[in-house]
Amino acid sequence: MDIAQVVTDACPGTEVVEVVERTGGQLSTVYEVRTNADPLIVKVYAPEWVWKQSKEVHVYGLLQQELEGSIPRVVHTGDSFTILTKLDGVPLSELDPPDWRAMYTQLGELLARIHRIDQPEYGYLTDQILDPLPDNSQYMQRQFAKKLGEFEQLGGDATLHAKISAHVDERKQLFADNKAAVLCHNDFHEGNVLVDPNTWRVSGFIDVENAIAADPFIDIAKTIQYSAHDNAEKLAGLTDGYGVLPTDRVDLYRLYHSLELWDWFQSIGETTYLDSIAQDMANLVER
Repeated sequence: MDIAQVVTDACPGTEVVEVVERTGGQLSTVYEVRTNADPLIVKVYAPEWVWKQSKEVHVYGLLQQELEGSIPRVVHTGDSFTILTKLDGVPLSELDPPDWRAMYTQLGELLARIHRIDQPEYGYLTDQILDPLPDNSQYMQRQFAKKLGEFEQLGGDATLHAKISAHVDERKQLFADNKAAVLCHNDFHEGNVLVDPNTWRVSGFIDVENAIAADPFIDIAKTIQYSAHDNAEKLAGLTDGYGVLPTDRVDLYRLYHSLELWDWFQSIGETTYLDSIAQDMANLVER
């Protein structure tokens, strides 16, 4: 695909100065297009993942009113590609801020804004909610059953499987504490948060391809499990920005995210982190 031609066709009058490939993953290849005006981002989807394109457009549309300026704006969609505005900033994962608590306060505030966007039911989002369920208990019990089944099929440790199953069964009443679904980013980690390193202000976030309609604390739990871990400063900042967190429910969701990640890595043959993820799960069920 001629990326420069794609941009000039979609945005008449735009002069392309340079095209730089930024990332090439399993789902899409991302290009930064520098122009005579503001830079643009072009995402080209692999054929088997083109359905993710309509999801991304839909989710950014849901976010637009509440978070305009903190997310990319969809400029144009075409056959297997999307053109977006480029957010300023550097991924937080590449930086070492002088005050992690202040940084995570901003993350908490952003997550709170995302979670103001109500959803009618629970489930995986595309341009609609797939296989929706009416309450969090049904949704999370389905999700745990699915991921535990995959864990078993993929050769996960039988003893750990039994411990996770028992742990979830003993605490499944916690799922009912959530009464309404909201939009969840579901991948809100430091690699997807952009920061101005001159001011240490968060400029926004990207990558909504994992979005779901669910309990907002499942979103918080993923940020903790993927980025904050048990870092006291980060956790304090997240609470400062978001509010008090129900530790028992968050820990249950942390277990879910680790289980899901173990399944994913094992399914694609990435074995590097399997032992450490299994240890994380073992630690969580012992809490």
